[in-house]
Amino acid sequence: MKHRDIIEKMTLEEKCAYLSGKNAWDTRSFTSIGVDVLHHADGPTGVRKQAGKGDHLGLNASVPATCFPTAATLANSWDEKLLEKVGEGLGAEAAAEDVNVLLGPGINIKRNPLCGRNFEYYSEDPYLSGKLAAAMIRGIQSNGIASCVKHFAVNSQELRRMAMDAVLDERTLREIYITAFEIAVKEGHPKSVMTSYNMVNGVYANENEHLLIDILRKDLGFDGMVVTDWGASNDHALGVKNGSSLEMPAPGLDSARELLEAIKVGKIKESDIDARVDELIEITLSTKDKKKPKDKAKMFEDNHELAKEAAKKSIVLLKNEDSILPLNGKKKIAIIGDFAFNPRYQGAGSSMVNATVVEDAKKLFEKLNIDSKKVQKLENKIESRLEKVEDRLDKLDMNPTYAGAGITKVNPTKVDTLQRILEESDLEVIGTARGYSRLDKEDDAVMTDEAMTLARKADIVLYFFGLNEASESEGLDRTHLKIPKNQIDLMEQLSNENKNIVGIISAGSCIEMPWEKHLKAILHCYLFGQAGMGAVFELLTGKCSPSGKLAETIVKRYEDEPNVRYYPSKERTSEYRESIFVGYRYFTTRNVEVLYPFGYGLSYTEFKYSDIEADNEKVSFCIENIGKTAGEEVAQLYIGLKNSNIFRAKYELKGFKKVTLSPGEKKKVTISFDDKSFRFYNVMTNAFEVESGEYDIYIGSSCEDIRLQTTLKVNGNAEVFPYNKKELPSYYSGDIKRVDDSEYKVLLGRDIPDGHWSGELGINDALCQMYYAKSFIARFTYRILDKRLKKSLEAGVPDLNTLFQFNMPFRAIGKMSNGQVSMEMVDSIVLLVNGHFFKGIFGIISGYFKNKKANKKYKKEFLQRED
Repeated sequence: MKHRDIIEKMTLEEKCAYLSGKNAWDTRSFTSIGVDVLHHADGPTGVRKQAGKGDHLGLNASVPATCFPTAATLANSWDEKLLEKVGEGLGAEAAAEDVNVLLGPGINIKRNPLCGRNFEYYSEDPYLSGKLAAAMIRGIQSNGIASCVKHFAVNSQELRRMAMDAVLDERTLREIYITAFEIAVKEGHPKSVMTSYNMVNGVYANENEHLLIDILRKDLGFDGMVVTDWGASNDHALGVKNGSSLEMPAPGLDSARELLEAIKVGKIKESDIDARVDELIEITLSTKDKKKPKDKAKMFEDNHELAKEAAKKSIVLLKNEDSILPLNGKKKIAIIGDFAFNPRYQGAGSSMVNATVVEDAKKLFEKLNIDSKKVQKLENKIESRLEKVEDRLDKLDMNPTYAGAGITKVNPTKVDTLQRILEESDLEVIGTARGYSRLDKEDDAVMTDEAMTLARKADIVLYFFGLNEASESEGLDRTHLKIPKNQIDLMEQLSNENKNIVGIISAGSCIEMPWEKHLKAILHCYLFGQAGMGAVFELLTGKCSPSGKLAETIVKRYEDEPNVRYYPSKERTSEYRESIFVGYRYFTTRNVEVLYPFGYGLSYTEFKYSDIEADNEKVSFCIENIGKTAGEEVAQLYIGLKNSNIFRAKYELKGFKKVTLSPGEKKKVTISFDDKSFRFYNVMTNAFEVESGEYDIYIGSSCEDIRLQTTLKVNGNAEVFPYNKKELPSYYSGDIKRVDDSEYKVLLGRDIPDGHWSGELGINDALCQMYYAKSFIARFTYRILDKRLKKSLEAGVPDLNTLFQFNMPFRAIGKMSNGQVSMEMVDSIVLLVNGHFFKGIFGIISGYFKNKKANKKYKKEFLQRED
């Protein structure tokens, strides 16, 4: 132990209490003996530290912070240096707010595009995800705070995320879902890892010995703090035994008593407690001396510019017919679409950031003695009233355009607005129109007519559209990949009047684009952060050339996805029958035509590849800019092995490099091979090994645009191979959309677990399962939750609290009640739900008073030194 001197001063009761959070964000502290508080804050997109009473869903206001582009956006940059800079910016703001642990980045694999949280994750590829995460971690931790990489592991769906079991074979686990964490841990060295909500092969992630001990601590060499996702603890004692350091957010002293009882009966040892306490003290002390910025205002200004730079390098140019882009000042431009007026620049959920305030407005608010919470309320009130005025003007056909009366919206935040951008632009903008309502799915005749009239007068239409706030959110999986119909209807009508339409899309992840024929050019902006609108116009006007490349595949239709039949889980288990064939690994292997492939993105210039050479250490080649504009190209290394003894994808990403080139400039590029270039996980030997053979080395501008190719003979160390080709025909062919039970059982190497819900509900069943409850009270409660959820989705703004409640298991009531509900009371709640009314009610009431008395006694007798 590193901190035996401190631990020996603590009583067993203090140590047990210390391993659970005191409130939504902080640990307990005993400063008299050197145990300080550890402050956490959400942080994948920006620092979300709540100013008042904390809650993990972000329902209460948070302090202003820079809202950077989301992870899904940043991943399109393929730029490790950029992500390290963004990490430094995040770390500086976290340090300024005295945050010790920033909860991010999120690196779960985009197994399926319907996952509602895909905007928070980097890629469908583990190598790209891991490299970008490692860079982000290095940046965050350069300021003396800790990064917490999440969610470990196999967290690929939001539906019933706290009550589902990810069932997959060991090779798929290691190669697809662990590799990103492996790279992040070994190259980024995060001080903290967060466990996921779900079970993995029948055991909750936070108490999973195979995940936390065998893989994370032994194989990956991680020796830092492991923290639960908020409410992800199931059996706290098993978590502590198997390597989980801290249970969050605030389960109360019932958890401490659970640990004491577990020691008493021999379930765990005091040495297990000491090991976890040591990890917690270490991260607290190592983040004590933070590098706080001397000038906070300058930090925010610098980070706003950094957020803009990050957006510019991450936005992807998907289409540019007739080189309609970049725009020039001689064309008459019309701007149409609600997303131009109110840009959707971040996702919904625990990552939502309260964007920084314009300095002039901030000074005014401070002069008026208005705090940040009141600022937010005032802003909402102003916007609400303005929207009502605009709605009335719409009905009167009097909605002012920029060229006429000017855009009326007031915005005290630093979020880039159309008004600010156009005030500084040389473009000849003849007018603006909303065109559609992002909340109302129906067409609006008045708004449509206004947009059509404007489009007829313009040379080029900039059409802003995308997914609204209710389309993708933490806690909710998407049901389709479509853009709202009223937005597409307007697009089609506009194209009948004007053929020169440039589409600017705001969406957190993959969408279907059967309408792309109506657009001459497409910029996919993803969720571009608070400075994103400025970045868009710099790209549109050619101040810089687009360099973003897709970190995920955009399919023609959702039905082309490999795991349509397996996603999301319909019952308790989620079966990963597609194995390693996720994203481009499937599409390239089966030659499935997609709309825009993984790694794809256009530029305003052209690049020529030549002179490939490969040896056992590296591959080198040349790239030349043969166009007239400076630009950046992402060269991608893919490796494959034909006639392998195991089933494989056609090829896999094993390296990349972003290269900046002036017109006519030529550079030699070298990408080194590493320990992941040729390996596979051998389930017979339980180790990564290399198969001997002649490997195909591909250099491409995308996974389908291969520019150079060579071969390399590799001598491996694999002597035995795990599969019989006749028993796994679907996997050897890559045709995995209909894997039957017998073949999947062979792949798993065990029986397929029964995922059906049992007759009676248990503490690990989700509240949404009360639909099947025997108790009329429980069924009535379900109907209330369901009605509330549907109402919020219809309104276009997801109710995060209801979403969380809808999908959480009964045990979370005890784990997230700040000590008000014990696990004994949870058992009684489940009794009531299952129809045992009187026994359940009596248990709840008696348990409440018993728990209250026990908490009071524990605090009085054992926690006298707690701050």
